[in-house]
Amino acid sequence: MTLLGTLALWIAFLLGIWGAIAGFAGGHSGRADLQQSARHAVFAMCAVLLAAVISLEIALFHHDFNVEYVAAYTSRNLPTFYTWSALYAGQKGSLLFWATVLSIFGSLAQWLTAPRHRVYLPYVAAVTCLVATFFVSVTLFAANPFDRLPYTPVDGRGMNPQLQNPGMVFHPPMLYLGYISITIPFAFAMSALLLKKLDADWLVAIRKWTLLSWLFLSIGICLGMWWAYVELGWGGYWAWDPVENASLLPWLTMTAFLHSVMIQEKRGMLKKWNLGLIIGSWLLSIFGTFLTRSGVISSVHSFTQSPVGYFFLAFLAVAAAASFTLYGRRLPLLEAEAKLESMVSREASFLFNNLLFIGIAFSVLWGTLFPILSELVQGTKVTVGPPFFNQVNIPLGLALLALTGIGPLIAWRRASVPNLQRQFAVPAAAGSFTLLILLVAGMRDFYALVAIALGGFVTATVVQEFARGARARHRQYGEAYALALGRLIARNRRRYGGYIVHTGMVILFIAFAGMAFKTETEATLRPGESVSLRSPYGWTYTFTHLGVSQYQALNRLVTAATVEVARNGKKIGLLSTEKRQHVDATGRPTFEPSTAVGIRSDLREDLYTVLAGVVNGTEQAVYRFTINPLVWWVWYGGMIVALGGLIVMWPGGGSPAVKRTQAGYAVRLVETK
Repeated sequence: MTLLGTLALWIAFLLGIWGAIAGFAGGHSGRADLQQSARHAVFAMCAVLLAAVISLEIALFHHDFNVEYVAAYTSRNLPTFYTWSALYAGQKGSLLFWATVLSIFGSLAQWLTAPRHRVYLPYVAAVTCLVATFFVSVTLFAANPFDRLPYTPVDGRGMNPQLQNPGMVFHPPMLYLGYISITIPFAFAMSALLLKKLDADWLVAIRKWTLLSWLFLSIGICLGMWWAYVELGWGGYWAWDPVENASLLPWLTMTAFLHSVMIQEKRGMLKKWNLGLIIGSWLLSIFGTFLTRSGVISSVHSFTQSPVGYFFLAFLAVAAAASFTLYGRRLPLLEAEAKLESMVSREASFLFNNLLFIGIAFSVLWGTLFPILSELVQGTKVTVGPPFFNQVNIPLGLALLALTGIGPLIAWRRASVPNLQRQFAVPAAAGSFTLLILLVAGMRDFYALVAIALGGFVTATVVQEFARGARARHRQYGEAYALALGRLIARNRRRYGGYIVHTGMVILFIAFAGMAFKTETEATLRPGESVSLRSPYGWTYTFTHLGVSQYQALNRLVTAATVEVARNGKKIGLLSTEKRQHVDATGRPTFEPSTAVGIRSDLREDLYTVLAGVVNGTEQAVYRFTINPLVWWVWYGGMIVALGGLIVMWPGGGSPAVKRTQAGYAVRLVETK
């Protein structure tokens, strides 16, 4: 199987080179035979890479420990659930996974693209083949997952315990799918630049792909937050880790693009922005892969240092130079068809929205790269921690949250004072009332107050938009309000699905604000001893240590400690937390001990318990107890965001680029003097 896998990689490498040559030549010359050959090369490359993946999976499930990758990431006692995910648990396998998925997406783009957009496909095939060939070349020349050992071990080392978590089975592929699918919009953008077809047509061709990429990135980031929270044991879900930042960067620019593209479709503006954002998003996806695989940064998420990083750095430099050179040459063709008429207009709000997203992305990128740059310049690595990121990005994030509520309320072109007064009356009152309630309740944290008050403002905006649309359908068609609301969403999924995404973001911001009231304590307890911790809600929790137990599971030795939890003197349950030492089939330790966190969660707060260790083999345990408010709402908000994204992506519902009017809305002309 390893021979078959290596042969498949070489065939894919040759097919990719030919596909790129045929695609560029066919697109430039207009020769149909070359264009068809490039299309077939994409399909053939997909087939042989799937054969390579199947070969590696067979080696993993058959425990062929003579294969270096199989011995490094699996063992005989590794649960089956994690054996198949070992495909992308290591650097070599994940590169093969990346190339394969890219070839699948490239094939789908060739197959599913509407006939009116087929003119872009030769160059799309060329760019897809070129990028996939790069990943295949890295696997062949620097990180071949089919390399064999000079001997056959009795057992493999096994998978890192931190990866033996359901979240890490789904989090990496979701992020990979988000990163990889950005290549398709990028390929269409390059095709539009090469063909000089720079109207809104190419935007229509990539709409579903950009939404798909954004949705995968959103789900992947949320799953990663959940994994960090339940697995790493440090008490939070976001630490501005360099690899966390690398996943956030393309999400920020893709989100900016999804907003900005509406201006080009409706008003023929922000053309330069849209192409720049697509190119930047793709380059940031490659940059994130470089950070993860180069070893230049230290992160719990990153792979070990390897020569792969040099390949990615060179590819990133060449790709950036080529992309922006072509972009620069086409700038004269990207002039806006209309001008910004007023700073108080929906167009202006989208422009401010873009500026804020880019500002956040730049600050995250700068903070991530600063330790590397400082070491290059001064020879000393200066670490940039969460205080910097929070100080810069919290105000920018709150400004974005405010724009989320302001944008839908402002008219296109130019807003009048009466219109603004009418539109803002209810949302502004809701935000002010929310702020007043919080102040009366005793909340004094500035950023938390602003976040929750703005949450009330944005929520009122969304409710107002839904209510007006449902009332309009009720008056015109006599539909019941529930039916009118459902059909309103179904008939304009892009608009109202976007409002659902905004609702999810409001929930996320309010949940993030809850972490301002996080409390924690550490204690060393003997059986029967207790420690108390006061909740932000005024309750007093008492944690009583019951004892320590040890046992052996399938592939690990477990030390478990249990505490009894009481709230205001009333017992509410037990919490168990563990230290795990993973072992191979012979009982030999394979990794450093890992932690299993004890969590009791409800809508208001989480009780978060970590066993730091036991004292000299006794039943005396060292604990860290944390109360994290509103964490459950982070996961709920993430699900709402994903739901809104799915609604926007769902086929049908009309296209704002084509349908400028919609049944159910009325226009009233008012005579003014």
